[in-house]
Amino acid sequence: MRDNDLTIFSGNANRALATAIGAYLHVPLGELVVGRFSEGEVRVKIEQDVRGRDAFLIQPTCPPVNDHLMELLIMIDAFRRASARRITAVIPYYGYARQDRKDQPRVPITAKLVANLITGAGAGRVLTMDLHAHQIQGFFDIPLDHLFAVNVFVEYFASLNLPDPVVVSPDVGGVKMARAYAKRLRSAFAMVDKRRINAEEAEVLDIMGQVRGKTAIIVDDLVATAGSLVEAVKALQEAGARDIYAAITHPILSGPATERLRASPLKELVVTDTVPIEAAARLPKVRVLSVAPLLGEAIRRIHREESVSSLFEEGVTIRGTDATRSVRSS
Repeated sequence: MRDNDLTIFSGNANRALATAIGAYLHVPLGELVVGRFSEGEVRVKIEQDVRGRDAFLIQPTCPPVNDHLMELLIMIDAFRRASARRITAVIPYYGYARQDRKDQPRVPITAKLVANLITGAGAGRVLTMDLHAHQIQGFFDIPLDHLFAVNVFVEYFASLNLPDPVVVSPDVGGVKMARAYAKRLRSAFAMVDKRRINAEEAEVLDIMGQVRGKTAIIVDDLVATAGSLVEAVKALQEAGARDIYAAITHPILSGPATERLRASPLKELVVTDTVPIEAAARLPKVRVLSVAPLLGEAIRRIHREESVSSLFEEGVTIRGTDATRSVRSS
């Protein structure tokens, strides 16, 4: 495809990230109105010709999740009816992902439902990052490119030269992710054994692995109310960890998260800008790393029909407009 066919549009979910992606690609954001009618219904109008263009719609489904999801669906429908050649839904954070299987009677599988909605609206491809569960890729009947923030985090932690690091998985489900970090950081590995009390809280039972005297780095895909994270931090401190960091891709930080993190012994919470960072910026112990260059490079390669898998390789660093920029809150 020709580069002048590439168009990038943003909903209201994370316009700052979309602008940074556009800056990396040297492509201005397209002219798109995403507003509301008087009764609250989403109103979308594309204010430029997109017939035959390769359109990338950037819209994480972060809080308010329902509003941003409806914006995305209506945006996709608008571009389909405007005869865009291909529509790629760029969803840095994929909401409704925590209900990804029937683990109890009479519960939905919302991750599959949302996949059906996005496909039915007319998306031809999906680009996302650090899904809550890898099987969600199989819920889509269209191509899906799944990016990982691991190299962005590893580059940052490697620059700190932390003494005797150990990567910690917060639960059994995160073991694969944690091992990937441990391999790249050439560090030890440990896991938190916990029992879930309810959908928002968990109780730590044990720490599997040696953390005494080490610098612990907890890795996970998202932090919402921060209940599980804070419990893991306390357990690691009691087990003798020297300093405790957390590397978490999606900083949802809902409910009591901010106060919990402020009162915790966590030394630094390192997150990305897949979702807006206003809540995170209120915490002095938060550092935000930009994934705009990574997403931008993936968009460029998808547009040019080039391989995206090489972005996953160990040691690959994407440098550009905001490639190594981090935002330190005051």
